[in-house]
Amino acid sequence: QAHLVESGGGSAITGGSLSLSCTSSELTFSGYSVAWFRQAPGKEREFVAASRWSGGSNMYLADSVKGRFTISRNNARNTILLQMNNLKPEDTAIYYCARGRPILSTVRMISSYTTWGQGTKVDVSS
Repeated sequence: QAHLVESGGGSAITGGSLSLSCTSSELTFSGYSVAWFRQAPGKEREFVAASRWSGGSNMYLADSVKGRFTISRNNARNTILLQMNNLKPEDTAIYYCARGRPILSTVRMISSYTTWGQGTKVDVSS
């Protein structure tokens, strides 16, 4: 069921950076909205970032990561990138990428995405 594969997770210190990648050998990202969600132990899965399938290069970010994270696409490599800068301990979570076709009003909703990866763990220490 994990048609998408995340990579790039690991350990970082506060203020450091990590780059997460998401790709698929079976499915294309072209023409689809893509998103990153994260889930910390004991917490609900929450929206992090999304790039819509239409509307140019519009980027949607959770308030908690604005100014620190960016989402981008490498269409030639069928890859989604989440660049995470100025990391905080609160960013510690398993990060999941997802694909879907949400309308604008649902771009941040988990239910809008039908294809998911298994996740990659990010651990940020003080």
